[in-house]
Amino acid sequence: MADVPTKTFLFLQGPHGPYFAMLADALRARGHHALRININGGDKIDWPGEAADYRGTFRNWPLFFDDFVVNHGVTDLILYGDCRPYHASAHGMARLRGLRVHVMEEGYIRPDFLTLQDDGVNGNSTLPLDPQWYLAEAERLPPYMGDLPPVPSTFQARARNTMRNGLASALMRPYFPYYKTHRPHSFLLESVAWCYKLLTRQSETHRSLAVWEAVKDKPYFTLPLQLNSDYQIRVHSPFGNMRAALRFVIKSFAQHAPEGVSLLVKRHPLDPGLVAWRRLTHRIAAHYGIADRVFYLPDWDIAEVVSKSLGVVTVNSTVGTLALNSGKPVVVLGHAVYKVPGVVHHSSLDDFWAAPRQPDLTLYSAFRRVLIDRCLIRGGLLSEEGLELLVANAVERLEKDPSEVLTLPRPARRRQRQIKIVHGDAA
Repeated sequence: MADVPTKTFLFLQGPHGPYFAMLADALRARGHHALRININGGDKIDWPGEAADYRGTFRNWPLFFDDFVVNHGVTDLILYGDCRPYHASAHGMARLRGLRVHVMEEGYIRPDFLTLQDDGVNGNSTLPLDPQWYLAEAERLPPYMGDLPPVPSTFQARARNTMRNGLASALMRPYFPYYKTHRPHSFLLESVAWCYKLLTRQSETHRSLAVWEAVKDKPYFTLPLQLNSDYQIRVHSPFGNMRAALRFVIKSFAQHAPEGVSLLVKRHPLDPGLVAWRRLTHRIAAHYGIADRVFYLPDWDIAEVVSKSLGVVTVNSTVGTLALNSGKPVVVLGHAVYKVPGVVHHSSLDDFWAAPRQPDLTLYSAFRRVLIDRCLIRGGLLSEEGLELLVANAVERLEKDPSEVLTLPRPARRRQRQIKIVHGDAA
């Protein structure tokens, strides 16, 4: 520990569950300071130790945050996602004070990884899109050792963490009277939707089986739906919501896809069912006269769906990297770290249907190795073993000097992150 300077880490909202609290304990054991600001009741239930509670309006949040980091000598800020209004504001204020900002998100490559990247993730990432940079950086890395055993995870853990966090947030609402969730729907509404989804799971399974049997031997492209609440759709795409993206893709397919080819629309596994995606998909397909060529699949193993498809159309889902792992052509409609020329189809969606470009697997292998080395940590949020891996790997990364994590060549660097600080109540 003698070679690592003592740091003061400030945690804001994290993933549902104990991960941030466990990481803070590990950092303290290494001699660092770990602080927390709770913004809602879910934050309090996930962080059982001492913390500051922010109960004011969003208008006053930037000044509160600035006073806190100055008074406590904060050196590093840790965020889970960088687009939530409170996080975007804090990120901007942190940069003004010269803090190092670490942003976590679910992994660019899934499963078994979590993203941990300096400054920003996804569309706010400063990773370059220069193919030659990845090839050169990969040459400097140790030889690839092969895939490791999968990290255990359970859906029950995700459901437990989500329900616990949401219930605490709802019950403590009077204590945090000005807090407004970044999610488009209330916890109560989503809970009702999930209960209905669980009650109808058997009938959905039968329906999914029938659809899969009808399409699996046909030539088809895959469109994996993303969540409307996902900032990948709301901020890092031109669509603003998944409905608009669905219409755009089906319209292009109707006008440019070869005869005899189908489109398989796959529901996101964490979609609570508040949008009638099946009805909407069929209505749009009928409008463009291709109702017999567009299929909607509620639930199935996405790896199997992708492995049998001609290619994947995505706004910016991590299903894109899953497809690239299988050597499948991918076209990206929004901002994504893997939107590197040669890795993905770099012409228009209209061209993709008739002539999908295969990924350059040598380039993709280099990209994947650099991404894992610089921006990902191995582990998972949904098991004790996965959490222990994440904590150990995160501590090692957080203690590194910034120059050891990622050095970007100035000419190839992506656009500089632009933070908009909103001094008004945020939805």
